[in-house]
Amino acid sequence: MHSTSLHPTPRTDAINRVSSPLPVISAHHLNHHFGEGELRKQALFDINLDIHAGEIVIMTGPSGSGKTTLLALMGGLRSAQEGSLTILGQELKGASKQQLTQLRCNIGYIFQAHNLLTFLTAKQNVRMSLELHDQMLDQDMDGIATAMLEAVGLGHRADYYADSLSGGQKQRVAIARALISHPKIVLADEPTAALDKKSGRDVVEIMQKLAKEQGCTIVLVTHDNRILDIADRIVYMEDGRLVDYDLATTAVD
Repeated sequence: MHSTSLHPTPRTDAINRVSSPLPVISAHHLNHHFGEGELRKQALFDINLDIHAGEIVIMTGPSGSGKTTLLALMGGLRSAQEGSLTILGQELKGASKQQLTQLRCNIGYIFQAHNLLTFLTAKQNVRMSLELHDQMLDQDMDGIATAMLEAVGLGHRADYYADSLSGGQKQRVAIARALISHPKIVLADEPTAALDKKSGRDVVEIMQKLAKEQGCTIVLVTHDNRILDIADRIVYMEDGRLVDYDLATTAVD
């Protein structure tokens, strides 16, 4: 039976990774707001967080606490406004659109909605991610996409259109699409929210396995207490502020 505690058992490899001196994500005194003048509302307050290569970090907390906003900033989908946010060595405050675009090539995104193109097959949806990388254009992209679908248990569904797949299968395709280019970071926003217990568990375990094999970092936003035990570390957010549960120093319940 899987633990739902905010303090799951730390893994030795996780503790070793946390000790790495060079974080792939580093936020210092990060603030963010929406709107201007009287409509200005602050969403993030003095966020300080380092995430290291290979870590699986879950962000949890009440709705509206700023989790998705922070995830969007980490992914270069919004511009950093105040403080410092460094992703893979790139400072995002003041970064140009070209720099943000280049950064996003190293990041895989998985959302609550799978965002598959329904007029494409599973293989074609996954292949699209490869087509964004010039160095892949002379490779056997169909073969690579099929192999990735096999890795998530969907090799037999490679030529099925998205509308012919179940919710869990669609999320597996989304995972394959996010991981196929071997990104250094994967950002996932409520990837299990629309799935039943078994499908949700399968999805995050596939993410965990493939990310470990590829050595990439996962930051996952969720309200799903059933999957907290996959984390190396859990970050709790409330009212735009962050509390970090570091499993390397937390006693096991």
